[in-house]
Amino acid sequence: MTSLHLTGWARVLAVASVAGASLALAGCSLLGNVVADPSPAPTDSTGATDTDAFAIKVGDCLNDGNIDGEVTSVPTIACDQPHDSEAFASVIMDDGPYPGEDAVLAQADVDCKTAFEGFAGINYDQSILDFSYYYPTEGSWANGDREILCLIYEFQVKTTGSLAGAAR
Repeated sequence: MTSLHLTGWARVLAVASVAGASLALAGCSLLGNVVADPSPAPTDSTGATDTDAFAIKVGDCLNDGNIDGEVTSVPTIACDQPHDSEAFASVIMDDGPYPGEDAVLAQADVDCKTAFEGFAGINYDQSILDFSYYYPTEGSWANGDREILCLIYEFQVKTTGSLAGAAR
C-alpha cells in the first residue's frame, strides 16, 4: 500500500482487496455501482446486520474493524450504537481501462483526504481521526465498479454517533 497515513484497517482492506481481485467476477471486498442482493441479512448479537459490500452507502456505520480475507458483506449498525467506522464520502472513478491498483490507491488517498475536512470539520493533518477506504479491484472494475468508499474512524475506539463535524 502506498499510503503511510493509513493504519491497520488499510492493511486489512488491502488484503481483502487482493482476495477479492482473485475472484473471477468479484471484488467483493469493495464497494461499487453493482446491484445488491435484496434478501434480508441476519443480525449479530450487537444488532449489526450483514450488508452486501456493494450496498453500503455514505452515512452507514460499520463494525468492520476485525474484517480480513475475502469480504462479501460487512456488518452495518445504527450509528447511535458503538461502531468501528462510518462511510463519509463516495468517489466515482472515471470510466476506461482499469488504471492499476497503485493509481486507484493514489486517487483514494487524495480524494478521501480532500473530503475528510468537509466531513469531520477539521484538517486531516490536525485530527486524531483517521480514514481508510474500500476500492475497486481489477475484477470488480470489469463488472462496472468505479466507487471508492471513504471511511472515517478513530483508531482502536468504537464511536457512538456520527463523526460528522466532530472537529477532533
